[in-house]
Amino acid sequence: MGRSQVVPRGRDPRFGPEADDAGCTILHVDMDAFFASVAVRAQPELRGKPVVVGGIGPRGVVSSASYEARRFGVRSAMPTARARALCPQAIFLPVDGPAISAASASVMAIFRDVTPLVEPLSSDEAFLDVAGAQRLLGRPAVIARKIRERMYEEQQLTCSVGVAPTKFVAKLGSTRAKPDGMVVVPAALVLDFLHPLPVDALWGVGERAAETLRRLGLTTVGELAHAPYGMLRRAVGEAAAAHLHELSWGRDPRRVTPEREEKSIGAEMTFDTDVADRELLRRSLLALAEKTGARLRASGQVGRTVAIKVRLADFRTVNRSRTVPTSTDVAREIFETSWGLFEALGATDHIRLVGVRVEGLSPAATTSRQLSLGEPERGWREAEAAADAVAARFGRASVGPASLLGRSDLRRTENHPQRTVVPLSEPPTPS
Repeated sequence: MGRSQVVPRGRDPRFGPEADDAGCTILHVDMDAFFASVAVRAQPELRGKPVVVGGIGPRGVVSSASYEARRFGVRSAMPTARARALCPQAIFLPVDGPAISAASASVMAIFRDVTPLVEPLSSDEAFLDVAGAQRLLGRPAVIARKIRERMYEEQQLTCSVGVAPTKFVAKLGSTRAKPDGMVVVPAALVLDFLHPLPVDALWGVGERAAETLRRLGLTTVGELAHAPYGMLRRAVGEAAAAHLHELSWGRDPRRVTPEREEKSIGAEMTFDTDVADRELLRRSLLALAEKTGARLRASGQVGRTVAIKVRLADFRTVNRSRTVPTSTDVAREIFETSWGLFEALGATDHIRLVGVRVEGLSPAATTSRQLSLGEPERGWREAEAAADAVAARFGRASVGPASLLGRSDLRRTENHPQRTVVPLSEPPTPS
């Protein structure tokens, strides 16, 4: 998608909630400042104040900013240090993963109450095809209004909705509607809506492509639409030229696809300061393997390939992967493979970031697992499933590998009645 900040905001009566929505059966619903809004919902005293959510360390990145913080120029994906400089009075909060997951599940449940044709794009936005819901719920604009009302009444969260004949135009509509608004783009006015927009608004046009197009004198979508196709092809290549030409005329044949196949599941961490300590790196990879295993089990998937990502202090990035004998969702197995890959690198430089992911996913329920010779029928997999149950009840911090804890942590653990420590070296004895 083109950068959302280039799409002009503001109300235009031609594209207001009462505009003609005949044939506009595609909705794009986007929650407003989702991570920040969830944080404010949990702490109502923050309402009306600049709130920034994301990594709060020196190398952190902004995940979301309230609209009060955005007035100072704070944006998502901005380094937290830059956000602090722009808005030192803001309240900076870490991402509350469990709260975000719960809120996202509730948001998606509201969407699926309206139609089974829901295509999530992220935790806080989705396309909906409401063609089949009109007989029961009314016109597309009426459905969009009901979604916004339910979202506020049930979740105390606001959202913006684009209603249009195609996915691309609906996405632009929700962007223009922000915050807490709705834009309807009538089928007959799609070009009136699109053509005044800057070329940056087109799906797939980044800064470099936009600069190339501007050098050709193409600054708006309308100018691109009327440009000679040969000139466009020479500038950006055949595939991109065809893609941009179609979008500039409002043509987007893609349907709403309810199931999006996940290609990999993983986790990364960026260190506040560059790290060379091998024991710290080992523990970091273990923590990432634990998180990856938990996410795999929660999604009901297993994978055949374990991969690591290592970013050095000079920003060089190295990726390594290994296919394991049998598909897995076991953190212990993911860690052993990850650590083997890391040791094989022989990295001696300081490291800025490490990541672990599992690829080649398949449903756990239909994927057979072959036991290795001498392997007990019950062991790490059952222990980690039990740990998932403990975490679901008491929180993820309530259970974990003992090797992730330092001496002071272990002392605290011994006095914590709800903490379960799983040794790293020995598999549990089945009961």
